[in-house]
Amino acid sequence: MKYHISHYNKEAELNFPDDITIYDTTLRDGEQTPGVCFGLEDKLAIARKLDQFKIHQIEAGFPIVSKKERESVKAIVNEDLDAQIISLARAKTADIDAALDCDVDGVITFMGTSDIHLEHKMHIGRQEALNMGMDAIEYAKDHGLFVAFSAEDATRTDLDFLKRIYNKAESYGADRVHIADTVGAITPQGMKYLLTELRKDVKIDIALHCHNDFGLAVINSITGLLYGANAISTTVNGIGERAGNASLEELIMALKILYGKDLGFKTKYIKELSELVSKASNLEVPYNKPIVGKNVFRHESGIHVDAVIEEPLTYEPYIPELVGQKRQLVLGKHSGCRAVKAKLDSCGLEVSDDELIEIVKKVKESREEGKYINDDVFKEIVKSCSKEE
Repeated sequence: MKYHISHYNKEAELNFPDDITIYDTTLRDGEQTPGVCFGLEDKLAIARKLDQFKIHQIEAGFPIVSKKERESVKAIVNEDLDAQIISLARAKTADIDAALDCDVDGVITFMGTSDIHLEHKMHIGRQEALNMGMDAIEYAKDHGLFVAFSAEDATRTDLDFLKRIYNKAESYGADRVHIADTVGAITPQGMKYLLTELRKDVKIDIALHCHNDFGLAVINSITGLLYGANAISTTVNGIGERAGNASLEELIMALKILYGKDLGFKTKYIKELSELVSKASNLEVPYNKPIVGKNVFRHESGIHVDAVIEEPLTYEPYIPELVGQKRQLVLGKHSGCRAVKAKLDSCGLEVSDDELIEIVKKVKESREEGKYINDDVFKEIVKSCSKEE
């Protein structure tokens, strides 16, 4: 048994699309995390690992940003990966030309569509925004690219205008339209309403680019899939601007384990991918981070450890090997005899029952004194409790 989840999950009626595309933007939006700047070798390593994971599309960067950015996007293209390589472009021909120079497979061309963005960032009206967006789509399609049109701040955009611009995008040949929840300001219920309304008129693929300002990026993405979206944007470790984006590992494992929607990804590489991005970004993964955190499969509490030794799924919803993790039994103030005995066995040490009780006592005392019970400390405790001394 590789996982054991709530049987109530299957009682809910779900309507996922048959085909779901995951496009990862770690190398673009992830790099927009304040203070993060990936080197070329880091970008190539991350792209290769994403491809090994079998990601569908890699958003490799934003070519217009700099010469080095174009060089890195081009280098990723030259890796000849199985994943489709796309890049970001504003609704400007210069941006699309920069993407074309990199030989990418496609572009995500974007522009703000909410009134607050139009007025305070772009200083244009709705009609001008619509015209600019369509000109960009037409130009990119004329050059043979896969084209996604993204409405930045879509979740704060007037619905009638959003429908109008998406319908226009479809008529101009866009392959996909994107809903960008730019400041993470929509709820799952709001996402259900928005997708339901859009699907009354929009026939082409709809993608979601969700930010995590309220911790809802993953559930908003899943809700969107249930009500009409069929593509999702992610980043490894959920990195990105402000609170980040929908976490690749959380989204994929929630779909696979909780919702029974296995997209065929090689999940055993998730931990390696997480560590690679963490090192390259210099952003430590929180110990309690779902899926990839160090504590996800670590157990200390005596009651828990007793059960885990007998059947790991008593306190784990799935086995750690599914995501490249390993189970750890940690000794501390909450440890009991069974955990200590398991540690003794792993170290090839044998003690009497009386010595075991004394070792457990010393382990608790040492941890309360601030000592971390690593192998060396544990062996010292065992030695001090041995009656042979």
